[in-house]
This record gives sequence, structure tokens and C-alpha cells, in this order.
Amino acid sequence: MKPHEIREKTLEDVKNDLLAAEENMRTVRFQLVTAQLENSSLLTRAKRDVARLKTIIREHELGINTLGKQLTAADGEDEK
Repeated sequence: MKPHEIREKTLEDVKNDLLAAEENMRTVRFQLVTAQLENSSLLTRAKRDVARLKTIIREHELGINTLGKQLTAADGEDEK
């Protein structure tokens, strides 16, 4: 999922996605350890998904970006 798609969701939805992504990462790690994982790049992708979601949640907490609505250039900048 791309960052702009995540930012269109509400905070609650993003937190639910984070829980699901963390569960997916645990599953992929377990498959790796038990030699059931055929494509090792899935672990990298799972880690990046978790990191991306945590970053977007933190951006929201700091007020850098907001969740639930898409900002346009007119919303974020004053015209000169």
C-alpha cells in the first residue's frame, strides 16, 4: 500500500492495518525459521509495511501530516 493511500484512512483504520501487518510479519518470520518460506523478499516487504505504517502514525501525532483527508496545495500554503 502506498503512503498516500494510507493517509486517506482514519487513525483507527491505520492502527488496525498496523496490527495486521505486524501479525503478517510474525507469520513470515515463523515461515522463514521453519524453512517454509520460498520467497525471502516477503520478510523485507513485511518489515517495510510495518515501518511505513508506524511512520505515518508518528507523522500524524507530530502534526506533520493528517489522516483521514487529503491536503491540497491550497490548504497547506499561503499564496504570495
